[in-house]
Amino acid sequence: MLALPFIFEFWALEHQLPPEGDWRTWVIMGGRGAGKTRAGAEWVRAQVEGARPLDVGRCKRLALVGETIDQVREVMIFGESGILACSPPDRRPEWQATRKRLIWPNGAIAQAFSAHDPEGLRGPQFDGAWVDELAKWKKARETWDMLQFGLRLGEDPRVCVTTTPRNVGVLKDILAASSTVVTSAPTEANAAYLAEGFLEEVRARYAGTRLGRQELDGVLVDAAEDALWTPAMLEAGRVEAAPDLDRIVVAVDPPVTGHAGSDECGIVVVGAVTRGPVQDWRAYVLADASVRAASPASWASAAIRAMEQWGGERLVAEVNQGGDLVEQVVRQVDPLVPFRSVHASRGKVARAEPVAALYEQGRVHHLRGLGALEDQMCAMTTRGYEGKGSPDRVDALVWALTDLIVEPGAKWRRPSVRAI
Repeated sequence: MLALPFIFEFWALEHQLPPEGDWRTWVIMGGRGAGKTRAGAEWVRAQVEGARPLDVGRCKRLALVGETIDQVREVMIFGESGILACSPPDRRPEWQATRKRLIWPNGAIAQAFSAHDPEGLRGPQFDGAWVDELAKWKKARETWDMLQFGLRLGEDPRVCVTTTPRNVGVLKDILAASSTVVTSAPTEANAAYLAEGFLEEVRARYAGTRLGRQELDGVLVDAAEDALWTPAMLEAGRVEAAPDLDRIVVAVDPPVTGHAGSDECGIVVVGAVTRGPVQDWRAYVLADASVRAASPASWASAAIRAMEQWGGERLVAEVNQGGDLVEQVVRQVDPLVPFRSVHASRGKVARAEPVAALYEQGRVHHLRGLGALEDQMCAMTTRGYEGKGSPDRVDALVWALTDLIVEPGAKWRRPSVRAI
């Protein structure tokens, strides 16, 4: 009877068991409390443990990757459903806090990594990995990419991803890969292990909402409800290259503060073809050069570099927060840069709606490599921004397209035809 609680296959839910077949990534998507963490911890156990306590398992060196080291430790390792709670006494690993790693009695090692530091994954190598809540990481794509390069040990390195779904590019790319398998379940699937009244309360609050479908049903919502932009709309305007452009501008949405913990500085490069009638004008989003700058000079330098790289004719910058200081900072980097300051007199949604209308008309196209910008765009709704943090990239995009298309188009008049 002592061993029964540790035989996971005996009482696990269907979505908590690894699928059969040949796969590289197993994504467990579920609502809050659906048992994702327990499934990930048990999968790690299955990889490192042999039939007997000191037997060598399938994996000898794993990566445990969470949003922060604290979350790896408190949720994935020491949590109520974490690795230590799932392990029988004779096979329980030891946590070495100073080295941020678990060591099993058979010699297997699992090292903890933070998604805030993708470069920490550069160098180490693994034959397996457990990734938790990938969809909420700020540097999800960079961290995922670094992890892939490290999965080079053993004959068949695999990854288990446990996450509540969110409409982010890296998760959608993983799900679309042919080497990925998916299991999913709503919160109700694990109701027997949840506090009494929890489901009733959250269902009463969130049933029928986008947040409820995401957080309780475990459904990947393709775009925010009432979104100004949708993935389908953006994909319809995708192009491999831009034509010869009449104008190119670089738009900047500076952060309120200028230190390492500040919001990102949105920097977006957009070009336009403005020949012929205004209804024939087209815009092309060329690059997202946004940065998390440690100082005002850093983002100003990044904006100037983007102008030089793409041949921009003007730098457009919002000055609501910084006023004249924004232009002063830019001119310290390049005193002669053509500069236009813009001031937001309307809310973000009101400014974005005319730009979104251009997309609906098929008049704006995107080059590839704009995933972070597009994620923010799909989180901008008629009610406001539903993403995390500030929509710095979207703000910069809106200023660029306003400068190139919206304002000149409003002033454009069809040339009069004079009688001959």
